[in-house]
Amino acid sequence: MSATLHDVARAAGVSIKTVSNVINNYPHVRSATRERVEAAIDELQYRPNQAARSLRSGRTDMIGLIVPDLRNPYFAELADDVMRAARAHGFSVLIEQFDAERDSELAALRGARRRGLDGVLYSVLSLGEDDAALLDDVGMPMVLLGERIFHSAHDHVTMRNTEAAHAATAHLITSGRRRILALGSHPGEVVGSAGLRLRGYESALAEAGRPVDPQLVVPVDRWHRIDGADAMRAVLDAGIEFDGVVGFNDSLALGAMRVLLERGVRIPEDVGIVGFDDLDETRYSLPALTTIDPGRDEIARVAVELLVERIAGNHDTAPREILADFRLVERESTRG
Repeated sequence: MSATLHDVARAAGVSIKTVSNVINNYPHVRSATRERVEAAIDELQYRPNQAARSLRSGRTDMIGLIVPDLRNPYFAELADDVMRAARAHGFSVLIEQFDAERDSELAALRGARRRGLDGVLYSVLSLGEDDAALLDDVGMPMVLLGERIFHSAHDHVTMRNTEAAHAATAHLITSGRRRILALGSHPGEVVGSAGLRLRGYESALAEAGRPVDPQLVVPVDRWHRIDGADAMRAVLDAGIEFDGVVGFNDSLALGAMRVLLERGVRIPEDVGIVGFDDLDETRYSLPALTTIDPGRDEIARVAVELLVERIAGNHDTAPREILADFRLVERESTRG
């Protein structure tokens, strides 16, 4: 049979109340007593009854993370960062992914409400500014991630997409590249990642006194490796001349890089390439990929901190919008 609170108290020679204080991290417990209780917990392999604790406290100590498509390595690594940050505050994380469709996204939001989570981190994809009121129906503390909805009634943590893409493009310009591909645009998009990163690309060209060549702006719908590879094959088959590539994420850049190497293009001698996201695998590609670190660790840490604040009852502070810092990580794909 599983050990009970009474068993732990008996083994440690303390009251049930003292065991409860230790489990709940009550600060005014003597160190020797705490150590004795913790030793008894370990020896008996006691596990608190989470359901009973939830009924007493009105909390589950669980938050949700709603993200699109965990096959995209950025979201998989973000989920890892969020789980680490949440654990430091005593929370577990339930991850819900949705397809790149509005109905799937709304269903994920409804699911979070049904599961009775304490709060949710939500990376918006298909919803826009006009949908901000829908988020109020979730009925729990929420922090938004991503770029689709700004100035809502919820805290919002995101990255500096435009400035970072500007830095990536400027890096290629200053290294002597003359014709730079923008790989991953979404025609007509203004608010999302693709639109903001295209704006940064264009502003870097303008700063250098260069016009935007529409031939060099390459639309890619989904941002997986296969999509970057297919897009690069199309560019090469069309005979478009270029000597630099700004991939709008690392997966696109890695897929494109594979095709360039297959076709005998030397990197960085013939073409310099920069990605965006600083995925772990970019350190181990051949050549190692120069990329933008968008501050994913900071995004996860700050988003969890803001959510924990709201869960704890901070309803007076106005919604906050936080932009994480970024840095250019120079590696072999641009280092001549």
